[in-house]
Amino acid sequence: MRIRHPHPRSHARALAGVGVAAVLLASSACDSESTGASSSSGETLALSIFGTPNSFDPTQLLEGQQMYVWDSVYDTLLIQDNKGRLQPGAAKSWQYSSDARTLTLKLRTGMKFSSGSVVDAAAVKATLERIRTTPGPNQGVLASVASVEAPDSHTVVIKLKQPDGSLLTSLSTAAGVIGDPKTMTSKSAALNPVGSGPYTLDKGATVNGSVYVLKRRDDYWNKKAYPFRTVKIRVISDQTASANALKAGETNAGTIDVAQVGSFKSAGFETKHVQATAVAALVLGDREGSVLEPLGDVRVRKAINMAFDRTKMVKQLLRGSGRPTEQIFNPKGPGHDPALDQTYSYDPAAAKKLLAEAGYANGFSVTMPSLVFTKPFEPTFTQALADIGIKVKWQPVPPQQSVSAIASKKYPMFLIVDGLNTTPVEARNFYSPTGYRNVFNSTDPELSKLLDRANRELDPAKAADIYQEINEFGVENAWYGPVFYIGSDWATKKGITYLGDGSSTLATIRQFGVADQTS
Repeated sequence: MRIRHPHPRSHARALAGVGVAAVLLASSACDSESTGASSSSGETLALSIFGTPNSFDPTQLLEGQQMYVWDSVYDTLLIQDNKGRLQPGAAKSWQYSSDARTLTLKLRTGMKFSSGSVVDAAAVKATLERIRTTPGPNQGVLASVASVEAPDSHTVVIKLKQPDGSLLTSLSTAAGVIGDPKTMTSKSAALNPVGSGPYTLDKGATVNGSVYVLKRRDDYWNKKAYPFRTVKIRVISDQTASANALKAGETNAGTIDVAQVGSFKSAGFETKHVQATAVAALVLGDREGSVLEPLGDVRVRKAINMAFDRTKMVKQLLRGSGRPTEQIFNPKGPGHDPALDQTYSYDPAAAKKLLAEAGYANGFSVTMPSLVFTKPFEPTFTQALADIGIKVKWQPVPPQQSVSAIASKKYPMFLIVDGLNTTPVEARNFYSPTGYRNVFNSTDPELSKLLDRANRELDPAKAADIYQEINEFGVENAWYGPVFYIGSDWATKKGITYLGDGSSTLATIRQFGVADQTS
């Protein structure tokens, strides 16, 4: 067996937004394990989020900004530090069998739910089994799990149908939470969660849909990672109102528009720029040409990649708060390869030539879904594609239908703005036949072999090489048309510091520290 110690070298979501500002905030929530903080700090952390948490039921948890609330209430089996590395959570250690099909986790002792019940292997088993058998946003994440066993009170054994390189990362997110078996199946769990996390939800001060107040547990095992006694999370759906709340002192940390950085600095705020927290890309999904024949030709997909002046788009659309890219992997992760960003130069003439060679000298037309978070970018993409002969019609899609519309296979290509993730999760989401961004379930013998090797490889360094090969396959075969990474700018009041750098994009309170704290 290969032993997975507490500090393995491992790096690793679609964003439902109400505009680009919401996308930026949701995607920029970088996670870190704070060390060296004063556990006696009396600080209050006050944030705003754009939408109301949908539910605190462990089977229905959503990532993005909602994670600030539920991740404070629930423990996860593993956590990600501010460099995206997996660290012990409720599980103090873990190990895989040599065939990567059995994962054994050893739990901490002395942990308790806020109800007073003991956290044990039976609770972990009950939660995992419920998540993987209950329809919800995280059921598919555990699709590789065949069974969960609890041979003793502090040991959990997860047996897999096939190796899954993204499982460990998944256990640091919503799929890895631990619920109290006595309460998590009740209707009250949706609004009144019982967890073993560092905070409890203050029901007296919380107003669902408006403000969520969290009180720190003094008996928490990892108290030093949470220097704030109180956390207040307000729901503010407008970016301007969110910035005004920050200026007025109603909140003390949040993302701001790049144009506001100077004024916030002048007002005494500490600011920090993170260059890449989300990626904007065209999903060239119909790679067999079943709905739109031209996309079945790799020359057409390559031509599309040559249609974008990425550097200019970053300057004009993002005002410099981002960077050009030709790949979808997180630039802080091991799957990213800087050399791949030299694959497609901006060359409309050469793109037209490729289209002509493919039999489309006169171009073609395509209908793409107009989504809430794509609207600011649509004119620029329309013009860039028109310049090489591709006419785009944008079909409005109501926000509540965005996910189903994309998954319907009605749209052969579409624009996404996705929060960056860990490399194994990105490989699963974008390149697995069942990945949610691989809408048309594309497969390729070479890619299938690479994915299988990556899932089986237990040495992080060797796995990194394989993920780079997967990335190279995707770029060379133009499965996607990545255009730019979107950055974010954080502003924090004096005494509070933001610890993230984009390596992890999970929205947890661990990304914030007090001024004398080091990341």
